[in-house]
Amino acid sequence: MTDTPLEQWLCYLETLHPNPMDLGLARVGQVARALGLLPAQAPVVTIAGTNGKGSTVAVLEALLCAAGKRPGAFTSPHLVRFNERIRVGGKEVDDAVIIAAFEAIEAVRGTTTLTYFEFGLLAALWVFRQQAVDCILLEVGLGGRLDAANIVDADVAVITSIDLDHQQWLGETRDVIAREKAGILRAGRPAVLADPAPPLALLAAVTEYDARPVLQIGRDFLLPEEAQRGDVTLTAASGQRRTLHGVRHAELLPANIAAALQAAELLGLEFDESRVHTALAGLQLRGRRQLRSMGGRQYLFDVAHNPAAILKLLEKLDASDCSGRRIALFSAMKDKAVVEMLAPCRAYMDYWLLPEQPDNPRAMPAPEVASLLHELGESRIELCEDIPAAARRCRELLEPGDLAVVFGSFFTVGGVLASLEEGPEAAVSNE
Repeated sequence: MTDTPLEQWLCYLETLHPNPMDLGLARVGQVARALGLLPAQAPVVTIAGTNGKGSTVAVLEALLCAAGKRPGAFTSPHLVRFNERIRVGGKEVDDAVIIAAFEAIEAVRGTTTLTYFEFGLLAALWVFRQQAVDCILLEVGLGGRLDAANIVDADVAVITSIDLDHQQWLGETRDVIAREKAGILRAGRPAVLADPAPPLALLAAVTEYDARPVLQIGRDFLLPEEAQRGDVTLTAASGQRRTLHGVRHAELLPANIAAALQAAELLGLEFDESRVHTALAGLQLRGRRQLRSMGGRQYLFDVAHNPAAILKLLEKLDASDCSGRRIALFSAMKDKAVVEMLAPCRAYMDYWLLPEQPDNPRAMPAPEVASLLHELGESRIELCEDIPAAARRCRELLEPGDLAVVFGSFFTVGGVLASLEEGPEAAVSNE
């Protein structure tokens, strides 16, 4: 039984379309035009890519807020609360605002079916129009070309790293996936490419779409060797360059920070090193390589859910100080490359907790995950009835010096965070 009107709405949204995913712009575009949401009334930065989208949005959002702007940001999925998806001025909008947006959409959509994601995107655009934001930041949900976010023309398009994920929707190679991501590009408008080894198909697509100027990592911003020093070179639309020093954040990758700064430069936002340092110092992005001390126990949360993201998580573990055991709490969607995710983790983990997700039909059953680990030679495994039970068991197992590594999906990380924050670990400090 749901508790709040917003939760009742969210349950209703899940019934509106026969499929949880239906790529295409016609239906969502029709409703957006009926609501008067197109074209956008503020500059738009659209961020696509396999990994790093949420981090890039968060840095750009923090920088805009530090500059006195009032950005609207739409991201997905959420970890704990739907409200995380729609933010204005760096703050989640409240239930009443979201419900008003849902009511407005419902009043005009008629017989048009919308997915949960499409409804959420339209709600965000409605809120941003109502609250007259200074800039709109849109995180693409899947792909780019046919993603609902692409109904809005990007004034600056950012494409982060491109790796294998969602192959059943986007294709089996980086080149094919890159072409889908490139669908957010617009003729005569800037593109920021943050993949250090961009597929040739992406570079070709940039030319075909006639995006300009095109700023590429390692060539136009964040030049080689800069990341180790915490420096970032940026290139303005005019071609003029400048370098910022001491640009670091413990949880975020330098490439994603640099991509956000480069996008801000192309927007014409005025900022200096001091403002960047202020923005990064106040930035806390939950669930992205995030170390937290909770109830005297140490946790590392990461929404890593594909092989490329797992490798970045392991880099974080290599750099982390752990004198005791590493206890993995893992669950992933069954359509992911789970074996490829698990294989490189074996040398890093001393014990595995595998929760069931009875309310999530997309999740791989815990016994199947256990079987994959057994095939990889792992035997230190414990099955848990659900995520709250796994969170409790993890809390029991952790001793001084141990580190819990919670990863595998947004559902996993969000569920564990919710369980811990509702329990005795509610008093939290960030590392």
